[in-house]
Amino acid sequence: MQREKIFAKPKKQLKKEDKSIAKQFILRPRRGAEREMPNRINEKIKGVQDVRLVGDNLEQGIYTYEDAIKLADEMELDLVEISPNTEPPVCKIVDYQKFLYQQKKREKEQKVNATRIIVKEIRFGPQTDDHDFNFKLKHAQEFLKSGNKVKAYVFFKGRSILFKEHGEGILQRFAAALDDLAKVDSAPRLEGKRMIIFLSPKKKM
Repeated sequence: MQREKIFAKPKKQLKKEDKSIAKQFILRPRRGAEREMPNRINEKIKGVQDVRLVGDNLEQGIYTYEDAIKLADEMELDLVEISPNTEPPVCKIVDYQKFLYQQKKREKEQKVNATRIIVKEIRFGPQTDDHDFNFKLKHAQEFLKSGNKVKAYVFFKGRSILFKEHGEGILQRFAAALDDLAKVDSAPRLEGKRMIIFLSPKKKM
C-alpha cells in the first residue's frame, strides 16, 4: 500500500524545531517492521479478540480485532494499541508515523515548559508600612497562583542595616501570610545589604 506522506504539512513548511523531531522517524512500510516501537500496531497486536476503538471519523465502541484491522485497512491507516492493560484494550486508527511525531512533539513541549522556572521579585524596605505590605502581598499571591516562584527581600540602605531583625520579621510575616499558597524554600538570610527569602507554589492536591 502506497503511503503519500508522513505528515499533514509539506516538509518545506515544517518549522525548525519540527524538523529536528521529524528526523527521528523514517518512512517505512506499515506492516512487518522489525524496529521496536512503543506501541503494538496492526498484526503486532496479538492474543486479542476484541478492542475498544476510539478516534476521529469512526463510530467508537467495541469491535472484534478482525473488524478493527479491516476498518484500518479501508481507511489506509494503522490500528494502534494505546491502552493495552484495559479490558478490552483500547486502540486508535491513525497514521502511526504522524501519531509518533505528535507524541514526541508534545513530550518536548512539556519538558521545555517544566524547566522554565520564573522567579518574581518582591522588594521591601525595613520600614515598610501595612498598606505597602498588603499591596506587595497581593502581587505575590498572583505570582504564586500562576506557578511562579517568589524571591522576597528587604533592602537595607545605609544605617538601616541596624534594623535587620525588623527586616527578618517582615519576611517571616510575609511567608506566614502566604502559607496557603506557598512553601518556604529557605529561611530569611542576609546577603550583603539584602535579607532574602525564597517561596515556591504549593502543588495542587
